[in-house]
Amino acid sequence: MELDMAADELKSVLNRLKRAQGQIAGIVKMIEDGRDCEDVITQLAAVSRALDRAGFAIIATGLQQCMAEGGQATGDRDQMRARLEKLFLSLA
Repeated sequence: MELDMAADELKSVLNRLKRAQGQIAGIVKMIEDGRDCEDVITQLAAVSRALDRAGFAIIATGLQQCMAEGGQATGDRDQMRARLEKLFLSLA
C-alpha cells in the first residue's frame, strides 16, 4: 500500500513527528539531568500520544484512499481492509 497524502495532511503528520522528536530529545535530557521520574513518565506519555496520533492520521488517509477506490475487486478490498486493520491494531 503506497502512502499518497495531500500536502496539508502530510505537513500535519510531519509536524507531529517533528514535535515528538523534540519531545524525545527533551526526555533524554531530563533523564541525563536526573529529573523526577514522574516528570519523565508524563513526557513519555505525551510523546507516545503524539506518535499514536501521527500513525492514526496516516491510517485514516489509507482508509480514505481505500474508500475512494471503491471500484477495486472484492478480494483487493478485503486484502486492503485486512492490512489497514493490522496497522490500526499495531497502534492500539
